[in-house]
This record gives sequence, structure tokens and C-alpha cells, in this order.
Amino acid sequence: MVESLPHPDGFRLVLTPNRSLSWHGNVRIWAALFVLSALIATGFTLMGAWVIIPFAGLELIALACGIYLTSRECQRQEVLSIDTDDIRLEKGRKRKQAEWTLPTRYARLRVHSPPHPFTPAKLSLTHRDTEVSVGGFLNIEDTEKLIGMLEKNGLLIERKEPDPKIGLWF
Repeated sequence: MVESLPHPDGFRLVLTPNRSLSWHGNVRIWAALFVLSALIATGFTLMGAWVIIPFAGLELIALACGIYLTSRECQRQEVLSIDTDDIRLEKGRKRKQAEWTLPTRYARLRVHSPPHPFTPAKLSLTHRDTEVSVGGFLNIEDTEKLIGMLEKNGLLIERKEPDPKIGLWF
């Protein structure tokens, strides 16, 4: 998702992955699957197939790990602030973990066109030897929205097309 926020000298964008369900919603789904799995395992245990209990437990542990890791990845956030002098990109989960500052006048948004029409373009901010990826978790519509907003606000766009023979960008 791309959200625009007010900024005194320019504009600020907050980029976040699409979150289809909150943490509490994920826990509720896991609890419902736990109850269903417990009922099925109890039924098989009463019929004499007690060996199903450890496998049901492993299945629920694996599901809990998957839900946790997915929810953790959905907490990523990028804040892109652009003013007359600098472009500041901050990345992290729940707090700022990394930050880059590039001069607005010389920075470019490099757009690597996707080799397949169902995948979003890969974006990066560049200046000299510095290249920082931006919005790697955005879908196609949000990526196009971000490109349009940055282009409208004066950031220079550099488009890279993949080589059709080998799928690399030149």
C-alpha cells in the first residue's frame, strides 16, 4: 500500500505490504484449525489410531510458524521523504532499522521492467554507487502508483528493459 502523508518541505510516502488479516485474526484462524484438528485427532484416537496425535501436533506447530513468519514480514514498512534537498528512505519493522539519504537533485528512480506481465517492476533509488531497493513488497497497482507519484513530484525516472533473450537488464 502507498499512503501519502503531509511533510513540511515536500512530501512523504509510507509503503507497507497489503495485510489481508490482523495478528488477532490470524490467531483466531489458527485456534479454529486447532479445534478442528483436535476433534479429528480425538475421533481417530477413539477408533484406536492414537499415532495421529503427534502428527496433528506437528501440523499445528508448522502452521503456527508459517502464520508467525508471514505476519512478521507483513509488518515491514518503508518511509520515503522527499524535500528540496534530500530524499530519505527509512526501512524497518515497528521501528527504523536502516536509513539512506540521497541528494534530490541527482537521485534517480530506476525501474527494472518485469520479464513477465504478472509481476511488478523492481524499483530502486540510485545515486552514484548507491542503489537502494524501494517497495519490493508492493503489488503491480501500488508499484505503478508509486512510480506515478514520484514522477509527478519531479524525481527523474530511469527505465531498464530486460533483454528478451536472457531476461537480464542492460
